[in-house]
Order: sequence, then structure tokens, then C-alpha cells
Amino acid sequence: MLLAPMEDITDPSFRYMCSKFGADMMYTEFISSDGLIRDGKKSIRKLDIYDYERPMGIQLYGHVTESMVAAAGMAEKSAPDLLDINFGCPVRKISNRGAGSGMFRNIPLMVSMTGEIVRSTSLPVTVKTRLGWDENSKPIVEVAERLQDQGIKAITIHGRTRSQMYKGEADWTLIGAVRNNPRMKIPVIGNGDIDSPEKAALMFDRYGVDGIMIGRATVGRPWIFREIRHYLDTGELLPPPALHEKAQIAREHFLKSVERKGEKVGILQMRRHFVAYFRCLGHFRETRLKLLTSLDPEEILSIIDRIPEQFREISANDSLPARQA
Repeated sequence: MLLAPMEDITDPSFRYMCSKFGADMMYTEFISSDGLIRDGKKSIRKLDIYDYERPMGIQLYGHVTESMVAAAGMAEKSAPDLLDINFGCPVRKISNRGAGSGMFRNIPLMVSMTGEIVRSTSLPVTVKTRLGWDENSKPIVEVAERLQDQGIKAITIHGRTRSQMYKGEADWTLIGAVRNNPRMKIPVIGNGDIDSPEKAALMFDRYGVDGIMIGRATVGRPWIFREIRHYLDTGELLPPPALHEKAQIAREHFLKSVERKGEKVGILQMRRHFVAYFRCLGHFRETRLKLLTSLDPEEILSIIDRIPEQFREISANDSLPARQA
């Protein structure tokens, strides 16, 4: 089970929580090759890797081969376990420049760029991509073969086109077609709409994928990895965490965020996670406002610690949507 790279979500503190609950492989937030080679502070900070996160991948995106090769060289110095190329991000400002899923408009460049990166590094190189550009262009079966021929070691496929963004249902039939293509020898990992143990098991059984990647469903629910693993091993569904456990998880996540990023940034970046962790609560508006406006770590901890006594749980499995690579 892999944790999907998500911008402004999968930072070291969130990766710490997902690792704790059983994520088998994780990635940095996706990193702009241009930002990295121009010494952009935000991009460089994303290269930080901690021992507890391994195995760990660094994901890069860009539309210029020379920049991607140079960025791969810089990323290699952080000693990740692999490099991942992002050919899947659908966000307009990225895809309209020809990066991310925009590469489906120039498949020869996608293929040649992949080969250049593979040949430039001693690290394993993988790819994350989509089905294609739109409903009329879904060349993923052929593209996966061509990328494999360039030497990648695995491919992750999100079951939507670029034009779908995150709307509608993910189409796993083409992911299955890639996995069952007799020419494919590398692992094929499926991604899209996995939000329960039952759905994870279904995707393994129906499409034969070698692994699954989970993105948005982990936000506010990092324990989903524990739930899926237990179900795959035993066929039994774990009960959702009690509210006091959720509060303890949010508390630990918050402390790790402040430890890694300092008080101000750590607090600001935790706000979306607070909303997600406690979205299950009724009559939460006043407490949520306090969590989203306080800049005092001790006050925030006090608010979290009081939540189990103050609120009743309505549902266990809501999560906050996030932008996924």
C-alpha cells in the first residue's frame, strides 16, 4: 500500500502518521524540476527524508528534459529509495505547460524524457500517470509498454483522464488491461477512489494489480492503512477509532508538524488536517474556529485534549479532499 504524493499534504509530519499506521511506501510532495534547479527554497525543503519514512521516493515534474535530468541528479543526493516521474498531475497551471498529465499531448517527449532520466541515475525510476488526456484519448496500455521499454521499474496509474480531474468515478478497467498485458513485466499499481478496505480488496481481486496507492482518503484518516491491512489479512473490518484515539492522533500529528516546521508554519499547515480529523463531529463550529485561528501551541493542544469529552461522534470515515499528484 502506497501513500500518494499530495501537494501541501504529504509533508514529513503526515508521512510520519501514515508510516505509523502501515503505509508500505511513501513519496515526497511532488517537486518542480524548475524550482529545484533554481534553488527554490520550497522545492529544496521537500527533499528532506527521514529514516522512519523508508522506503521513500522523491517525485519530480517538469516539461523540459534537461531540467528534469538535472533535478533528478539533485534529488539523488538526498538518497531516496527511488525517483518517481509525475506524468499525472491534472492541475491546469502544470498540465497546460506540458508537465504532469500534459505530457499526454506529447507522448514522444514523455517517452524520451523518461529514458534520459533512467540513464542519468543509478536509482530505480518509476512513473505515476493517468489513462490519457480526455475521453477520446486513453493510450495508457501502449504508453505503459513504451515507458517500460525505457527502463522504469514500476508504473502507477490513476484511473482518470486529465480532463476528468478528480470528478466522476475512476475507471480501473484500463488499469487492469495494463496489468494483464502479457508484455508488461514491471509492477502495476492502481490508484483512484480507494476509500475502504472492501474497495481495496476488490481492486486486488478484480484487476490483479501488484499494489494500490491511496491519496485523498488518507486525509483525516491515516489509519486507513491499518484498516486495509487487517481486512486483507483476516477478512474482518476493524471498528473505526474512537474519538479519544482520533484526538490523540491529531495531537501527535500536530506536535510532529511543529517539530519539523516550527510553530508558525507547523500550525498553519495543520489547519486543514484539524478540519479533516474532526469533520465527523456535530456542533463543532465554535471549536473548529478556535483550532483554525489560534497561533498558540499550548492552546491548540488544550482544545484537542478537551474534544473527546465535549463532542459526540457522528461518522468515522469522512476525509478532506486534497489535490493529488
